[in-house]
Amino acid sequence: MGGPTFTPHLRGRSQGKDWLLMLIPVFTSCPTDLSVAQFEIKRAIEGELGRQGLESRAVGQTDYPTSNPLTEVLMLGRHCAGGVILGFTQFSAPSGRFKPGTGHERKVATKVVMPTPWNQIEAGLLFALGKPLIVFREKGIGGGVFDAGNTNLFIHDMPPISPTAMDKKRLREVLQRFSAEVHGHYYKF
Repeated sequence: MGGPTFTPHLRGRSQGKDWLLMLIPVFTSCPTDLSVAQFEIKRAIEGELGRQGLESRAVGQTDYPTSNPLTEVLMLGRHCAGGVILGFTQFSAPSGRFKPGTGHERKVATKVVMPTPWNQIEAGLLFALGKPLIVFREKGIGGGVFDAGNTNLFIHDMPPISPTAMDKKRLREVLQRFSAEVHGHYYKF
């Protein structure tokens, strides 16, 4: 029976001595195809996760499916102690209509952006599994998990591509709090 493989550690050297650092796996919901700017932001978030003792895991990026993607997401989600949802823009249109043909139709004359639908699926599965979640979204991303009040989560703006020292401090503090939740979840198993 296939499934993701798990390697919850990182080997390295420090002052001539071997060391082993346990990294706790967290599921990262993020599109595979990113712009250069989006990739740099993802890399910064994953770097900070690593400094917090967390390891980013994702189907098709760190773990490769042997069955259908939804089953793989569920299997990986079960083995992770938390989830990071990165709502990057994956679709953009100059304008649009929400709920066309209904009594709640709404025309939008400004740019409409949407994340990957996998963000919603993966967030829903992780929420149902009772995993601690942290959600980031690019400007304009909304709906489902990205709407304030739909969960008990605070929805964070995506960090800027060229962060100031204050931006870096904010990200570190937010991820430290998330890390504490993940560590608590991991060690209560």
